[in-house]
Amino acid sequence: MAGPLFMRAVRESGATLLPIDSEHNAVFQCLPQAGSAVTLRGVRKILLTASGGPFRALPIERLHGVTPQQACAHPNWVMGRKISVDSATMMNKGLEVIEACWLFDLAPERIEVVIHPQSIIHSLVEYVDGSMLAQLSNPDMRVPIAHALAYPERIESGVQPLDLSLVRNLSFERPDPARFPCLRLAHSALRAGGTAPAALNAANEVAVEAFLARRLAFTGIGRVIETTLERCETRPAERLEAVLEADAQARRTATSLVMAAAA
Repeated sequence: MAGPLFMRAVRESGATLLPIDSEHNAVFQCLPQAGSAVTLRGVRKILLTASGGPFRALPIERLHGVTPQQACAHPNWVMGRKISVDSATMMNKGLEVIEACWLFDLAPERIEVVIHPQSIIHSLVEYVDGSMLAQLSNPDMRVPIAHALAYPERIESGVQPLDLSLVRNLSFERPDPARFPCLRLAHSALRAGGTAPAALNAANEVAVEAFLARRLAFTGIGRVIETTLERCETRPAERLEAVLEADAQARRTATSLVMAAAA
């Protein structure tokens, strides 16, 4: 929502910023170190992995009728209802791309999303020499949390170690833009910059809440977000007040769209 403001606060305060979200924490662990900080020396791009959610293989024509219970039944992670729906639409991954741009100071074209259904590899860093480093673990948030709590040391996380002999398959595929329009919308907001990511996030929260309340179809989530972005003017995000105003405007717009869809 406020990447420029947040990173400016980090710089001005001299803080050490440690990502805890599993994908960003994995990238952080795979980046080269320069003293106590990470750098982009020799990095070509980063790859954020996504499980693909519960509807990765569901025929697209059946997405309209999926229920909140089905959307919240994540195949790998135990999460709250809202983030489970975000995983099903891949909006969570779109937001993570925006976050990664700010966290690691990378251009959008140097960040790639790849579907990895097993959720064993949590993200990868590709280097200019053709090497690729990955962080692997069982899908458990205690791993990145323990890493951040002890950084730069390592402590026990309580998570069962990964037994590679039991990992029969690690597969990867590109996201289908027709199946996951929210990922495209997040990229559009990132390119637009300014307050567009704040509007994207606000519209998504309104749409997902309506879906969970059975007032909006699953496929309506993307349509509400897209129309909200079209109707809300993008302004510079140089002040917190501008971000909050954009958030409020997007929520009003998205709410009216949900009401119109339910009428």
